[in-house]
Amino acid sequence: MNGFVHILSRIPLKHLYRISDYLLYPLLYHVIRYRRKLVRQNLTLSFPEKPKQEICDIERRFYHHLADIIVETIWGAEASYEEMNRHFILENIDEIESWILQNGGVFFMLGHFGNWEWTPEIQHRFHNLEIQHYNIYRRLKNKTMDNIMMDIRSHHSGEGSNVEKNDLIRHLVTLHQQKKPFCIGLISDQKVNPKHAYYRTEFLHQDTTFLGGGEVLATKFGWAVTYVHISMVERGVYRVNVKPISFAPKNEEKYAITEQFVRMLEANIREQPELWLWTHNRWKWERLQQQEQKK
Repeated sequence: MNGFVHILSRIPLKHLYRISDYLLYPLLYHVIRYRRKLVRQNLTLSFPEKPKQEICDIERRFYHHLADIIVETIWGAEASYEEMNRHFILENIDEIESWILQNGGVFFMLGHFGNWEWTPEIQHRFHNLEIQHYNIYRRLKNKTMDNIMMDIRSHHSGEGSNVEKNDLIRHLVTLHQQKKPFCIGLISDQKVNPKHAYYRTEFLHQDTTFLGGGEVLATKFGWAVTYVHISMVERGVYRVNVKPISFAPKNEEKYAITEQFVRMLEANIREQPELWLWTHNRWKWERLQQQEQKK
């Protein structure tokens, strides 16, 4: 499998998009109908103000984008720095470096938006080579797929930059002791069992639970928290602007950082809704709770 991915990654992206258009999109949307009922439900409940035709248009654009993410991620496994620089445009690298050097560490909070697999590219943009970028990931059950994704992510951010979530606290303690400048990417829009929820709020018109990892860790260690805002300016070209949430997390009221992340993510989604991962069963537990309450 690794060899097959390696071969595909050598194909120019414009040709891989043909695979996306004529194979992956029809397969996902028309043949397999991958989670189409869930996507339609998620979109309808998230945008009750939109007519059915607009919901259907967003749905089709989302599946096109999902197919594109697959080929873009494969292509990125072998893409050069120069190639990635044209497709992943980081607008405020000087500001980011300044924040990291002033605060010692910065948490990058983001959602499953745009092509989140390319965000480790931030590591290659720093002028100060001492700054390290780490990504938190959850090990996949399928070992083959886990190895493939680790190889792809390491190409963007370097060996040793991917930290399994169960090792995160130990890794943070080490970074705190070493006092070396760094940033850590935290995807923070995962499905959460309400029993383990840190914060509950309305998100896209729905009762939604969130984990509070970014806020809890930032408050514990005193590192800054930011939001990674992503927009797609044209197919395969993403503009990234890292925006501050808090530079003094220990001084913030409880839940303030998580609430700010939720609002920034929601606004980001409303700008280009097709770029969010609608196949994710994000509200599963909340809907189950509602069903239980009605019985």
